[in-house]
Amino acid sequence: MRSPFDTPADTVGSFLALVNDRHEYSLWPAAADVPSGWSVAYGPATRADCLELIEGSWTDDLIGASHDR
Repeated sequence: MRSPFDTPADTVGSFLALVNDRHEYSLWPAAADVPSGWSVAYGPATRADCLELIEGSWTDDLIGASHDR
C-alpha cells in the first residue's frame, strides 16, 4: 500500500489544512488520520486550495513566534 503522502507530485487527491494550538499549519492528506494535537482548519479540498488557506493564515516568520510570548 502506498503512503497517502506519496500521491503523484502531491497534486492528486483530497487534502486538509491542519492547525495546532500554536497556530502552526500543516498540509495533510484527507485519507490519513488527523494526528493528536491538530485539528482541521479547512478541507477536504484540493492541495492548491489548502495551501492558499495556509499561506493566507500563517504569517509568522518563525514558527509560533508571536504565540509563545
